[in-house]
Amino acid sequence: MSKSNIMNTYGRFDVVFEKGEGARIFDRDGVEYIDFVSGVAVNCLGHSNPKIVETIKKQSEKLMHISNYYWNENAMNLAGKLCENSDHQKVFFCNSGTEAIETALKLSRKYGKLSSKNNGNKNEIIYMNNSFHGRTMGALSVTGQPKYQEAFRPLIGDVKSIKFNDIKEIENSVNENTCAVILEPIQGEGGIICADVEFLKTVRRLCDKYDALLIFDEVQCGIGRTGKLFAYQKYGVVPDVICMAKALGGGFPIGAVLAKEKAAEAFVPGDHGNTYGGNPLGTAIGYCILSELIDGKIIDAVDEKSEYIKSKLNAFKEKYKVIEEIRGMGLLIGIKLSTDTKLFSNKCFEKKLLVITAGDGVVRLLPPLNVSKEDIDAALDVIEEVLGEM
Repeated sequence: MSKSNIMNTYGRFDVVFEKGEGARIFDRDGVEYIDFVSGVAVNCLGHSNPKIVETIKKQSEKLMHISNYYWNENAMNLAGKLCENSDHQKVFFCNSGTEAIETALKLSRKYGKLSSKNNGNKNEIIYMNNSFHGRTMGALSVTGQPKYQEAFRPLIGDVKSIKFNDIKEIENSVNENTCAVILEPIQGEGGIICADVEFLKTVRRLCDKYDALLIFDEVQCGIGRTGKLFAYQKYGVVPDVICMAKALGGGFPIGAVLAKEKAAEAFVPGDHGNTYGGNPLGTAIGYCILSELIDGKIIDAVDEKSEYIKSKLNAFKEKYKVIEEIRGMGLLIGIKLSTDTKLFSNKCFEKKLLVITAGDGVVRLLPPLNVSKEDIDAALDVIEEVLGEM
């Protein structure tokens, strides 16, 4: 085995992991770590969850892939489960978050062409500064962080960035040429920055006024992470389109776009497609995960765990002046530090706790949604120890 054969696209920690169980993960020497990264909000039920493992075993022995020329029951069941637990009526399946974003961008452009208010120029997409939506060319074009964009210009045209949570700027930006506004209810990579309710209400009003689609990127903050199945349900503002992935597969690659009927109707056969999207194996796993989160009441305990962690972190804030702010919602938590966050995460790693950074000076905590109090306390002990050292 050779690390040199892997393309140099990530700055990786010097460890090779072999197996995991719950919130614990083990390297090839058997050394145990507490995992508060969860594959970047992917492993919502932890590692090697028995229900997911059993679903994979059963479904893989029956049928894994058939293509979208045919129907499969698992895809229909998962689509039904998503729609039953949202305010939306249609689903498109894909394999990742960035693919979900690409789908939403194409859908919004097509919707703009068909809009009753179409003036021939209804194709502008408005996005937020400091946002992150993915690394394909379309998703990158609406990612509000120039450091990710510069090397890949020219990007797609007719897009415009505005300041996140700035009501005046969004009011001055949305017009009859706008086909969509895309945003994260909680900016994850940007530093765990939550949207203001009034800002979201304003965007919703403007999209209604100008017949534009409101797209929520819930790839990181969705599927139970905020304490509701969808982040929009915490705000009471319903988007036209929701992009999701990560936790929907619990470790297996799957993405989805959930849309209102009026938005989904813009697509007709031939407009969009995905070879692996909606395959029987992936959708069986997605259905298993939603059943555990919703019917198994795992989501119901997220807010309580969040409050417990935040109360401990706020106590640390009083004790250790290096903490500036505790951010986030549910089990998407950010610690804003006045010190080097990379050094902080490295020290945590040395003490066998996995955390990652986000934005400018923020450390992210993303434990599994079913994380135990024992594992929470163990992680917090490491965090306090590192804070004391720094």
